[in-house]
Order: sequence, then C-alpha cells, then structure tokens
Amino acid sequence: MIIAAWLAARTLWQWILLALGCGAVMALGQAPADTPVAMLVALLVSFVFYRGAARAWRAGLVGFLIGFGYFIISLSWLTEPFQIDVARYGWMAPFALAGMSGLLAAFWGLAFAVAGRMRAGVLGLAVLWPLAELARGYLFTGFPWGMLPQGLLDTPAAQALAWVGPYGLMLVLCAGAAVMVQLMDRPLLVLPPAVAALASVLWPMALSEPQMTPHLVRLVQPNAPQQEKFDPAQVPVFLNRLLSATGAEPQPDLVVWPETAVPYLLEYAQPVFDQIAVAARGAPVVLGIQRRDEDWYYNSLVVVNADAQVTDIYDKHHLVPFGEYMPLTELASKVGLRGLAEAAGGYGSGPGPRMIDLGALGQALPLICYEAVFAHDVGAAPVRPAFLIQITNDAWFGQRAGPQQHLAQARMRAIEQGLPMARAANTGISAMIGPRGQILDSLPLGVSGHVDSSLPAALSPTIYARTGDLPVLVLLLLGWGVLLARRISIDGLRRRT
Repeated sequence: MIIAAWLAARTLWQWILLALGCGAVMALGQAPADTPVAMLVALLVSFVFYRGAARAWRAGLVGFLIGFGYFIISLSWLTEPFQIDVARYGWMAPFALAGMSGLLAAFWGLAFAVAGRMRAGVLGLAVLWPLAELARGYLFTGFPWGMLPQGLLDTPAAQALAWVGPYGLMLVLCAGAAVMVQLMDRPLLVLPPAVAALASVLWPMALSEPQMTPHLVRLVQPNAPQQEKFDPAQVPVFLNRLLSATGAEPQPDLVVWPETAVPYLLEYAQPVFDQIAVAARGAPVVLGIQRRDEDWYYNSLVVVNADAQVTDIYDKHHLVPFGEYMPLTELASKVGLRGLAEAAGGYGSGPGPRMIDLGALGQALPLICYEAVFAHDVGAAPVRPAFLIQITNDAWFGQRAGPQQHLAQARMRAIEQGLPMARAANTGISAMIGPRGQILDSLPLGVSGHVDSSLPAALSPTIYARTGDLPVLVLLLLGWGVLLARRISIDGLRRRT
C-alpha cells in the first residue's frame, strides 16, 4: 500500500516516467544483465500501477508505457543489423527500435486496457497479460522474443518450462504477482508467497549430469563479421577456418557449420563439398547455404556425406519479417524497401518442420536462426527427434545482448522438449546444450575455432512436449470467459437496481 500511495501522489509526467522506468527495470531480467530479482520486483510494481489506474484508458496507458520501457531496453540489439550497411540503413535504426517496441508494447497495453474496462482487478490482469503474450507469439507470424520467463533461465523456476511451457510460466508469474498485490494489506499473508518467489530464483540450481551417448559432435565457429562474410577477398579465409576445424583431431561423428557458412549458391558449391568431404574423413557435415529454384531463393541447411553428396535439404520456413522478407511486399517495393538479409529474388519459405536423418546419431530437428525463438515450431516436429540442431548467423545481432538472448531462447527450447541441442553460430555463441538447458560445452562470442562435445541423450518426452500450448490457451480462455460472465452479471445487476 505504501507503493500504491506513493505512486498515486506523483504528477502525470512523473507517473509516465515511473511507468517507463518500471518497464526498463523489468528488462534487467534479460541477458546480459540477467537479474531476475529486479524483473520480479518490477512485475509486482506493474500490478500495483494497474490497480491504481482508475479508468480503462489509464490502465491501457500504464501497460503500454511499461511495455515500451521494457522492450526499448531488452530489444536494444535491434539497432545492430542496421549498422552492417550504415550508409544505406543506419538512419532506420532508431525508428525500427522505437516502432517495434511500440508495436509489442501495444499488446501489453491492450491487456491492461481490457482488464481495466472489465474492472477485472489484478487477478483479471493475471489472465489477460499472458493471453496477450500468447497472441504476441502467434499473430502476424509472431515475435515472442524477450518473454519474462526468459529472464528466469538460470534459476530453478526455469525447469517449469518442461511442464507448462513459456506461456504457462508467464501465467504463473502473473498469478503470483497478482496474489501478492491482493495481500499487500496483510503483510503476514504476503510474506510466504514473497519468500517462495525469491527462493525460486535465488536458490542454487543443481541439475543432474545428463546421460551421454557415444557420439562426438564438433561445432565450428568461423567468426566471420557480417560486413566481410561475402567479400570475395575474405571468403577463402573463412572457408579455410571451417575446413581446418573440420579436419582437426580427434575424428568426430558429426560436424556442424553455421547458417550460410558456404557463401555460394547450392548449385555452384560442389567444389567446396569435395573439400568438406576430405576434411571430415567420413563424418557427415551439416551446414548452412543458400539455394534457388525458378521462383525463390531459400535459406537452407544441407547434409553433406562422405562422398561429398548432399543427402538432405531443409529450407527455413519461419522467415524474419523486415529481414528475410518485407511484409506488404508490393507496397515496400514501390518505395524501394527490401529486407536487410533478403536475397535478390526474395526468400521463399520451406514447407515446415521436418527431420534430417543422421544415421547412427538418429533423426534431428533442424532450426535455422530465428526458428529457435518459437516454442510451438519446435513442438511441431512430425516425430520426436533424438536432438535439435540450430545453425545461426548471430553476426547480425552484434556482440552483446542479441546473441546472448538468442542463446537463452535456444536453451528454453531444450528444457521445454527435454532434448539436447547442438548449436553452431557464425560469431558465437556456439554450444552443446543439455536437455535441461544447461550449457555443457561452448565457444564465446567473437572467436574462431571449434568445440567438441559428446551428444547428450534425450529425456523422456516432457508434459509440454506432449501437449504444447493448448492447455494454457484453454485455461486462459476459460479465465477470460469467467471474467466476461462476471462483468455481464454485474452490469445486469446495476441496470436492475
């Protein structure tokens, strides 16, 4: 109540700045700050802010401002891709960051406004906020980057992802905050949930060592800066790094190169594949390359065998808007806009998640870069894989928050599915991730080289792997229905009186 009274005493501009600041503090839960306690305190204050908003429009403004402060900090890496060709795109960076932050904050603002309009109280917001996050992850191709549960990754609470997934954990966070706000008038009652919340993020996390398979996987990281990656003078340098690492001792059972590691179209890459087969000495090599057909270019992953033949091709199906394609393509082309990484003819999307067969290692689910952000895409595999493979080019994201947050999301997918992940990143962070999200072996940002790691065995399918987001969606919609029925009942009673 002290916090609520203090907030209520502020002027409008102070109040706006405090809401923005609350969101900014909440963003400290994300990498590289990794301060989940700050995130949880700011979440609690957000509910106090909402409860102090007398009208729906003010509640909506609260949610929007908190969201804008949150996303402008946590997505600050969004300016990095525009610095690759600064003369052409640099002017767009602040507009892109502000525009994306505002768009994502609108989901939060809508949740707050609807909860305020329905006079649903903090428990109502605890239902509508996760529902808004679920919409953010699915609508308009989705962009679930930077969800609050991502800030819990290095805490014991993160293991709940295996049970309820990211949206279920978001519901747990919001419900806990709502209950504590409800109990603020009675400090003795609020103490137990507060202690439980702190224990869930501060208690030392001890994960059991995963069971290992006998297979050795080599992750290769060439560290090719994006400005130089396709420079004809530098291409041999980066290819030699990849080939040298592939041929190093000891003999691996699988080699993984990053996204677009081969800087030629698939139809012209056979001489490189011949060199790869010699260097790999019989081990299959998974690598990123671009290919084209009569209509489109594709961002692809291929498997090269001991005979230098391509035995499998996977085309990326979840493309990056404004990166690999432009929404409203015809309008964008008229004003001369195209995606930052878009091929000359435009990228086409593949048919969807599918397996690649890696022989004795089993079947793997390939993910190219951005696809690891989507829990529901990983869960849409046609059969359960033995492990996940992510190839990515995080050179687009700079050297700080972007690559670290991307790695965090890869770790979330491993926990959710109970599957290990072999992750090869161009500039880092390449890592072998255990089925509980632990990093077993890795290469840091900004170095070239390789890391060898034994492939962990998969766990039994998790509850989330079996059910996906459907149970949480049903629960949230039921909660929405209860709130709506309650609002209709109250309005009817008022009309009768």
